[in-house]
Parts: sequence; C-alpha cells; structure tokens
Amino acid sequence: MKPPKKLSILILWMALLPLAVAAQQGEVWTLEDCVLHAKENNLRIKQQRLGVDMAEENLRQSQANRYPSLNASANHRYNWGRTLDPITNEFVSESVQSNNFSINSGLTLFNGFQVRNMIEQDRYSLEASRLDVEAMENDISLAVASAYLQILFTKEMVEVAANQLDITRQQADRTQKLVDAGTLARGSLLNIEAMLATEELQLVDAENQLRIAYLDLMQLLDLREDMDFAIEVPDIDIEPSETVEYSPLQLYDTAVQIQPDIRSADMQVSSAEKGYEIARGGRYPSLSLSGSIGTGYSEARLQIAEVIESDPEQIGQTASGEAVFAPTFDYQTEVIPFMDQIDENLNRSIGLVLQIPIFNNYQVRSQIGRSKISMENARLQRQIVRDELYKTIEQAHQDADASLKRYMASEKNVEALEEAFRYAEQRFNVGMVNTLEYNDAKNRLTTAQSELLQAKYEYVFRIQILDFYIGNPITLR
Repeated sequence: MKPPKKLSILILWMALLPLAVAAQQGEVWTLEDCVLHAKENNLRIKQQRLGVDMAEENLRQSQANRYPSLNASANHRYNWGRTLDPITNEFVSESVQSNNFSINSGLTLFNGFQVRNMIEQDRYSLEASRLDVEAMENDISLAVASAYLQILFTKEMVEVAANQLDITRQQADRTQKLVDAGTLARGSLLNIEAMLATEELQLVDAENQLRIAYLDLMQLLDLREDMDFAIEVPDIDIEPSETVEYSPLQLYDTAVQIQPDIRSADMQVSSAEKGYEIARGGRYPSLSLSGSIGTGYSEARLQIAEVIESDPEQIGQTASGEAVFAPTFDYQTEVIPFMDQIDENLNRSIGLVLQIPIFNNYQVRSQIGRSKISMENARLQRQIVRDELYKTIEQAHQDADASLKRYMASEKNVEALEEAFRYAEQRFNVGMVNTLEYNDAKNRLTTAQSELLQAKYEYVFRIQILDFYIGNPITLR
C-alpha cells in the first residue's frame, strides 16, 4: 500500500534533518584536531621554526669554513696626468687605460681547533632550536586542552542551569494553579517567579561563559569568530580511585628524559662549552695557506712596430778633420696586443701565513672569561629548568590528587542533595514546606552540581598534564 503524500514528505524531511543540522553546525572538531591545527598554524610556533632555519644556516656556514676560499676580481682604470702605471710600474704623463685580473684562494690549516668547535657548537644550537619548537608546541597543546575542557565544563553548566530553570518553570506553573485555586497565598507565587527570573539570568550568564570559552579556543587556533565551529563532546568517565597512579618522583624520572625543554637546556650547555673551547683557541697560533694568480693590460706598454732609416747625420770628425757620419732611425710604436699582455703579465704566488698572538689588549682573555661565564650560566639554567619541572610535576600531582578527592566527595554530596531536593520538592508540592526552604534545597543542589563539574574537569586536566609529562599524547578518548 502506498503511503499518503503528506506522510512521504514527513519521512523525507526527517531523513534530511540530520544532514541539515550538520550543515548548519559545520565541522565538529575533536581535541586532537584542535591540537594538530594549533601546531600547524600558530604564529608563535611558525616564528620559532624560523629560529631553526637560522640555526641551520649558521651550521652550514661553520661547516663551509673547513673548505678553501676562492675569489676572482677584475678592474678597469682610466688614468690621466702624471701617474704610476700599475702594469709597467713606471710614471707616465699621458692618459692610460689599464685592466687587472686576479684569482685568490686561502685555506686555514690550523687555528686552535676553532673551526671544528664552531661546527659542534652550531650543531648543538640547531638541536636546541628544534627542541625549543617542540617545547612551544607542547605549551600550545596544553593551552588548547585547557580551553577545550573549559568549553566542556561550561557546556555542562549550561545544561545544569537549563535543567534547574525547567524545574522552576514547572513549579511556577504548579504554584500558579494552586494560587488560582486558593490553596496557596500569592506570596509563594511571587517567590517562585523571583527564583525563575534569577535562574533565567544564571542561564544567560552560563551561555555567555560558553561563548567566551569558544572564543578563547578559536583565538588559540587563529580561527575567525564568524566561522562555524563546534567541538566534539566525548564521554568522560572517571574511574574510582584513592590516589593518582604514579608518584611525583616516578613522573619526574620519566619526564626528565623526554621533555624537550630539559633536552634543550642540555644542548645549550653543550653549546656554551664549545663556545668556551672556541675562545680558548684564540691563544693558539694560526696557520693558513694562500695562493693567487693574476695578470693585466696597460696602454702604456708599447712595442716597436716599424724601423725607418733616415739620412746619415754627422756625429763628429776624425783627427785629420774628416767628418764622421752615423745612420739615424725613426721608430713607430704600438700598444702590445691585449692577449699578448695577458699572457706575458701572468704572475703566480703561493705562501704560508703564520700568526702568533702575543698581546691584543687582553681581548682573548676577556673573550675566554665571558665564554666561561656563559657556560656557567647555561649550567645553572639547566638546573633551574629541571627544578621547575619537578615543582610543576609535584604541584600538578598534588592538584590532581586533591581534585580527585574533591570529585569523589562532591559526587557523594550531589547524590545526597538530589535526594534531599526530591524530598523537599514532594513536601513543597503538598504545602509542607515554604518557598524559601524549597529554594534553599534547590540552590544547595545547584551549587553542589557546579562544584562536582569543576572537580571533574580539574581532575581531567591535571591528569592530562601528568600523562603529557611522561610522553602520552593529549587525548580525551
């Protein structure tokens, strides 16, 4: 039998409703999605990664210092007036054009192991920069987890406020009927209506806190406020336990081996130690090898192009009075061709240069002193980072243990107050308690539910921190 047309439309609308709701809500983000997005898009992390790029460039440069240098040069000059020709090394008065070409190379053979130590120092600095990026990613991840859990907490607070408001509305309707029937005085209705207005305000405040919590997370993720954004609400169950599983010392022993800020501090110490060795290398002699090859061209370099014999000229006479003649010659010159000069002016050199530091205004000694101070400071900073890590773990462990105990006590308190509220509600419905007593029971239950939620998410966050320090990923699954 074919279903009616209206029923078919209703079935189709119900089938498409979840898709429409999903389209309105947009993509649902898990905690892992948020953490991954923050690591990939956070501007401070991107800026920190530029430090890694800079450290890589420094390492490449220090490694390249092991190889010979090679440079070429060329120049063209135009001189006039009395000047020294750079090719002929003679003074000339006419205008002269000249060229010089050279290739120079140098290689450091020994400089107190400074090149080797600089390579090692830059390698340690590069590793420290990479670990600093990882440490910043960890800090951002914890901040994202905290903001994520804050949203979950405020979501549940909205639900609590909405449930309490719904109960109060039902009581207001019931009280209105009893007042209309003359069973209750109008003052009871006014008290209920005042409570209703207060709880409506509490719901508005809770919804505002939820919007603020979403905004905080979106700002951490560098997302626009106008985009559709919703988070996944996982089931978070707290297993009953008396204490946190690991002791602070056990957590620290594991964390000190894997936490990037600890390892970065170790790399910084190693880098500073190499810096000290570099400074000490300034006391040693340095030996370098150099070589060059060059040539040049000048318009002042001339050669005879043609010899022209002229009429003989008298240059004297003999004792008998006879004239003595000698042939005369005229010469025509031309500039030696460019390629011929390049070949003829070719010169080569090779040499060793030994430099022995004797006195340089205490610069080497001062550099050694500054490097030693930097090394000691790096060692102290390493100890400070380790001490702070232990204090942080110890505090997080204490907070987790306290929040667990608070959660367990709050859970029992909520169960007791729920029963007390049900009893007060039953008595209020039959007129055995007044509005003030009913409100008091309801407010104590609401406060206990809020404290339970606070203890729950505080414990979850502290456990996330402790798990994170021993290398476990941040997750609520």
